[in-house]
Amino acid sequence: MTATLFDGTTASQASALTAAFYPRIRYMGSKYALVPHLAEVFAEVGGRTALDAFSGSGVVSYLLKRQGFEVTANDMLQFPGVLASATVVNNSERLTAEDVERITGPAADDRDFVASTFDGVFYDAEDRAFLDSAWSHVATMEGDRKALAISALVLSAARKQPRGVFTITGDLSRYDDGRRDLRLSMREHFIEHVETYNDAVFEGPTARVTMQEASAMDSGPYDLVYLDPPYAPPSDDNCYIKRFHFLEGLSRYWQGDTLMLNTNSKKLPKPHTGYSHRHTIVEAFRDTFKRFSDSGAIVLSYGSNALPDMETIVSLLREVKSDVEVRKIPHTYHYGTHKAVTRRSVDEYLFVAR
Repeated sequence: MTATLFDGTTASQASALTAAFYPRIRYMGSKYALVPHLAEVFAEVGGRTALDAFSGSGVVSYLLKRQGFEVTANDMLQFPGVLASATVVNNSERLTAEDVERITGPAADDRDFVASTFDGVFYDAEDRAFLDSAWSHVATMEGDRKALAISALVLSAARKQPRGVFTITGDLSRYDDGRRDLRLSMREHFIEHVETYNDAVFEGPTARVTMQEASAMDSGPYDLVYLDPPYAPPSDDNCYIKRFHFLEGLSRYWQGDTLMLNTNSKKLPKPHTGYSHRHTIVEAFRDTFKRFSDSGAIVLSYGSNALPDMETIVSLLREVKSDVEVRKIPHTYHYGTHKAVTRRSVDEYLFVAR
């Protein structure tokens, strides 16, 4: 299938451009592998305005921009909003060689929050000092260029952390499998990832970023609403702040944050939403679907290994949309990079409700 969008771009072309240019950050539930399937669905649905309601890594917002949609990228966390600002809202700004030289050069002030707070927790002394020094310059920047610089720092910190999550602390040598990412210094990562983000910038339709919890999202209406909420597993939890709190804090240099200093990882407080608990998730879905009942199509990603089940979600969607289609895509989740990581083969459901 090669559906063509209003600007002449095909779904396959948009998918290929996204895969080629969007910076890949390890993110729980990321939709990189599903981009070709999503591109086809979005092209079939059509329209000009789209909401990516749980933008996360930002790859779907970027895909929608590549497909010519005017995108609203929303996430309750701040660092996904920064990533989307750099690559979806930003149409032309890039960091210059002079910017990079300044940010990677001598510090502009004597700040040492990362160096002192996360000593013995994350990274070595040189890498922590670099994050402080870099932020002494980033703090003076504005707009899209600032978003690009923070995004490059976020990607650097994510790549340098074994397994990409911040629930593991201290001596992490047991996770060292020889990967290049673990060999590069934070400064070297940053220099590389500035180029990665610069390469991702392209001119497209107007876009915006919002940072709202699901129950408070702007209801639009939109021609297309894409939902990728946290999957509620039968066990464990789906808390993103627990796994990515360092990236969240780094995106604003922990301004206004109260760290839980009694925890090993110096994490941030866990936010609670309707999607956080098994006993509230059905009503969370119902409320979200009703919020966008006046919009065009609702496209929802969800996993077969999560709660609620497919039948329940279809029933909830039919409360607001008459035509509900379910597409099943075989998918393997393998979050983490160590050799013993558990891989789970499941079906990824794409619900298309119109």
